[in-house]
Amino acid sequence: MVIAEFDNDSTFNPDDFLRNVSVDNVIFGYHDKELRVLLQLPLTFDKWTLTGGYIKRTETIEEAAHRIAYSRTGLNNLFLQQFRSFGTPTRISYNQFDLEKVNKLIGAEATANAWMFDYFVSVGFYTLTEFSLVEVKKGGYDEVCKWWPINELPSLIFDHQHIIDEALRALRMHISFFPIGYELLPEKFTLPEIHSLYETILGKSLDYRNFQKRLIATGILIKLNETRSIGAHRSPFLYKFDVAKYEEGLKSGVALAF
Repeated sequence: MVIAEFDNDSTFNPDDFLRNVSVDNVIFGYHDKELRVLLQLPLTFDKWTLTGGYIKRTETIEEAAHRIAYSRTGLNNLFLQQFRSFGTPTRISYNQFDLEKVNKLIGAEATANAWMFDYFVSVGFYTLTEFSLVEVKKGGYDEVCKWWPINELPSLIFDHQHIIDEALRALRMHISFFPIGYELLPEKFTLPEIHSLYETILGKSLDYRNFQKRLIATGILIKLNETRSIGAHRSPFLYKFDVAKYEEGLKSGVALAF
C-alpha cells in the first residue's frame, strides 16, 4: 500500500504505523446471484485497489483488518479470515507513481527511496458481509469506493488481481467445509437461495436434491413456519441458521464438500 487508510479528518503521520507491512482486505458481498468485491479508486490514480492500509503500532493485524472493513462498510464484527501473505521485491516500486501527486495528496514530502515505495509485505484477509446492510463509505484519499462483480473487475494496481484470485480460491475451499454462507445471506432465506449462493461461489452447478439433503443433514439450519412466494405455485419454506450450531461448525467443520 502507498495510501493508508484514515478517517476523512485524520492527518497522516508515518510514525504511527508499521513500516513495510500492510493489510489488503478482500471484502465480498453477494447480490443478484453475483459475488461482488468492494474496491476503491484513490485520488490521482488510474487503477483501482483493494480496501487496505497500514497497520497501526497500537493494534494487531486482525484489528487493522477489522478497522479497514468498518471504515468502508460501516459494519462491526464482520467475518474475517486471513488466508495468506504476499511479498515480492517488485510488488511496489517508485516508478508506479507520480511522486508529486502522491505528496500533494498525503501532505508529505516523500522521496523516491521512501519506505512507502520499498519492498512491502501484504497480509491478505477476506471479509464476508450481507450486501444489503453495507453503506459504502469512501476514504479521505478516495475518489470513489464501490462494489464490482467478481467477473467484471476493473484494472487493478500492483498484484491486487492476484490477491483477489487467491481470496476466492480460499473462500471456495472454506465454504466446502465451513458454513460461512451465514455471513452473505439475509437472516431468513430459502433453500433455492442458499443453493444459488453456493453455485455462484464455487463456480459450478450443484445437484439441488443432493445439496439440500447434505445441507439439512448438518443440522445447522432451522426450518421456519414461513414461506416466500417466488413464482406461480412456488412458495418454498424459509430457513435460518442455528447460530450455536453454526458457530460450532466454524470451529470443527461440517460435511459440506461438493
